[in-house]
Amino acid sequence: MSGAKFRPSDAVDFLVIGAGAAGGVVAKELATAGFQVVVLEQGPYLHEKDYSHDEIKYTFEAGLTNDPKLQPILHRKSEADVAVPMKAIEYGRQVGGGSVHFTANYWRFHESDFRERSLFGAVNGADLEDWPISYADLEPYYTKAEYELGISGLAGANPFEAPRSKPYPLPPMPVKSSGVLFERATKKLGLHPFPAPVAILSRPYQGRAACSNCGFCESFGCEMRAKSSTLVSVIPAAEETGRCEVRANCYVRKIEIDSAGRATGAVYFDAQRREVFQRAKAVFVCANGVETPKLLLLSKSARFPDGLANSSGLVGKYLMWDLGCDVEGLFEHPLNEYKGIQVTRLIHDYYAADPKRGFYGGGGIDARFDFYPAGYALHGLPADAPRWGSEYKKMLGTYFSRTMTLLSHTSSLAQEKSTVTLDPVVKDAWGLPAVRITYDYHPDDAATIKWLIGKQVEILDAAGAKKTWVQPWEVTDNMPCRHLMGTCRMGKDRSKSVVNEYSRTHDVANLYLVDGSNFVTSGRQQPTATIQALAYRAAEHAAGAAKGGK
Repeated sequence: MSGAKFRPSDAVDFLVIGAGAAGGVVAKELATAGFQVVVLEQGPYLHEKDYSHDEIKYTFEAGLTNDPKLQPILHRKSEADVAVPMKAIEYGRQVGGGSVHFTANYWRFHESDFRERSLFGAVNGADLEDWPISYADLEPYYTKAEYELGISGLAGANPFEAPRSKPYPLPPMPVKSSGVLFERATKKLGLHPFPAPVAILSRPYQGRAACSNCGFCESFGCEMRAKSSTLVSVIPAAEETGRCEVRANCYVRKIEIDSAGRATGAVYFDAQRREVFQRAKAVFVCANGVETPKLLLLSKSARFPDGLANSSGLVGKYLMWDLGCDVEGLFEHPLNEYKGIQVTRLIHDYYAADPKRGFYGGGGIDARFDFYPAGYALHGLPADAPRWGSEYKKMLGTYFSRTMTLLSHTSSLAQEKSTVTLDPVVKDAWGLPAVRITYDYHPDDAATIKWLIGKQVEILDAAGAKKTWVQPWEVTDNMPCRHLMGTCRMGKDRSKSVVNEYSRTHDVANLYLVDGSNFVTSGRQQPTATIQALAYRAAEHAAGAAKGGK
């Protein structure tokens, strides 16, 4: 670790809360623009030497993610239900955030994602709205993110892709068995497969090594520094300016404001659980779509009795997240899917919503490796498989290397009743209220998943699968959920949104929120590219405002 060192009493120019996909970008942009920056991250500062291929640690335990033993989470489907402890949501909890352990899918949103209300009209029981910005507004920032971080893909290969100003900086990753079978099958069905754009280096780039195809991407940190996390890309660039300090193991409990209603910094618990107040002239919250509204709700004051920046009453509402379903296919010959990255081919033929289907929604489908050995042994086999003994052992040995997964990534509608609130009873290890999630599928979300399951089975049949089976997909079956969006939505009308089109809060002029919480619609919930494009745009705006004395 390098970079500056500031005292808590120093009023730095910007305080950034969260060092993940958005916070890392914001820190780099502000530090390189000449500002003093302190970044507070609740998790540790890890590097490639700290990682391993321990499946139990990273997929069954909280190796790189939030630990419900320290930070309990409760879930209920509706306000009428009793909330029960459950790891309902999962997010990266270290410097680099979820970009350290994510699968590294890196889809841009489509043009239609920003204006779905105009295209499709209202959806009963949901609050489908247009974004206050367009794809064209974000396109330069998508491009900047792809080049600064290092994204591999093939421009123009997806016929449904929105216009691009530049190709990807790196060629696509090599296709694997699932990708070959998927490509052949989808073309046979008249569909349009294309190489998956991923935040993984297919070639050496900016001093980092190319992917070694070890197979440990999803849930794991990259020992080769080939995964384009903010940890290995923009955060080092921020620290190298000598104007950015990243403080790990700092758990923020409140953003303070002055009598004029401006943010003055944040109170946090350090590694020894001592309270520290870091002063700042402006604050960015980049904590994620659940932790950001949680912090605002914790930051009550006489001026903001319902939570900071919450005059609209919408902080914590409209939670959207990762929906879809795994469908497995068994093939005659070994595919050895455990070799290489998770995903190399996908389709967007079913991405757009279509009123003719009778429900709102759509999705992408990718071909992938989705289970490591222990996870496959416990959860991957079909429902009719034996659960113990020699036949179980024989089936596991045969099926593991011959199975591939098709995963759908589907719409998640914004519903006012889908919320992040503070539990009135349960506390975390620091004595703060636990997060309470209220979430259930909108009927159209469930209809979309079921419809795409039929398409997934059709593709696997066309690929020559000897057997197919569908994994459980009800809400609690899919937990923990990721890709947390929508809880501090963006808009021009301050009565209907929390932040403006630059991720600046309507209520507090020197407070920005930039992460998945800004999202108005979920797209097909591969949000990282859009989160980072928003972060580049917000940081540019904040830097310009600061230099202009605003």
